[in-house]
Amino acid sequence: MISTRKKILKAPGAVATALEEEVAKALFDIEVSPSSDIKADLRDVYISSAKEVEVGKSGAAIVVHVPFRVWKTVRKIQGRLIRELEKKFAKRHVILVANRTILDLNFKRKGLKVRPRSRTLTAVHEAILEDVVGPTEIVGNLVLLKVICSFIMMLLVLLLLLLLVLSFVHFTFLCHTLSNCKASAPALAWTAPSS
Repeated sequence: MISTRKKILKAPGAVATALEEEVAKALFDIEVSPSSDIKADLRDVYISSAKEVEVGKSGAAIVVHVPFRVWKTVRKIQGRLIRELEKKFAKRHVILVANRTILDLNFKRKGLKVRPRSRTLTAVHEAILEDVVGPTEIVGNLVLLKVICSFIMMLLVLLLLLLLVLSFVHFTFLCHTLSNCKASAPALAWTAPSS
C-alpha cells in the first residue's frame, strides 16, 4: 500500500480517510494498467482530499481535490480520467476540482503587496464552476447586475456533452456545495452569495 499512499498529499499529521485511500488505489491501478493510455500522465498526479457528496435521490458524487500545481496535467486528461474513475466507482459520479486559495481584503498580512485577481472570491468561484463542468466546453457567459446587487452568471454549456457527464440536478447541487452559490438547472444560472 506504500505506492498508493504516494498518490495522497496530506498535511503532516493528517490521516487519509477510507475514501481517499480508495481513490488513490484507483489512480494507482489506472497508472499500472497495461492498457491505459493515460498512464504516463498519471505518474505525476496525486490528490489532496476526496469527499462523497449526496446529490438528491439519484445517488452520490465523489469530489476529488487535486493540488493546483498538478492541475495543468490533470486538465489535459480530465475527461478520460473521469471515465476511468467512474468505472471503478459504480453508480457514483466523479468530479475533479483544483485546490485554490481565496485571499481576503486583508491580504497584506500575508506579505503580499497586490492581491492577484485569480485569488479573489469571484475568480475562485468561477474557476470551481469551470472545474465542475469538467471536460465540456463553456461556449459563453453573461454577467448581469441586478438592482439588489447580486451577480448572476449565466453559463451556456454544450448541453449534449453536459448531459453525458452530469445531469442538471448533480450540476446545480455540486455548484451549491462547493462554492455556496445558488444555481438553477434550466438556465444554468449561478448566483453569488450576498455579503
